[in-house]
Amino acid sequence: MLKYVTIVCVVAVLCSAVPQQNPQDVQILRFDSNVEPDGYSFAYETSDGTSRQEEGKIDNPQSENAALTVRGQYAYVAPDGKHYTVTFTAGPEGYQPKTSLGQK
Repeated sequence: MLKYVTIVCVVAVLCSAVPQQNPQDVQILRFDSNVEPDGYSFAYETSDGTSRQEEGKIDNPQSENAALTVRGQYAYVAPDGKHYTVTFTAGPEGYQPKTSLGQK
């Protein structure tokens, strides 16, 4: 359970770290969400170029070694106009991001 709480906290911090424009100017273009007893998935895209998609699954749910494994990606446009994308996995081995920089 502690692993699950840790992973959720890491994901929350990452979400809050993404640069944003004035929230009143940003429109949600797409939002999908699905929550099941053994996992979840969601995706969204906003008018400022921000997007996120993620899915999480509980591995070994009936054992004391149950763990949440999360895979996802988020992207945003930085204030300097550069496009950043972070693809990540998080689970028993920790948070493992891979970043890439796109064109202006």
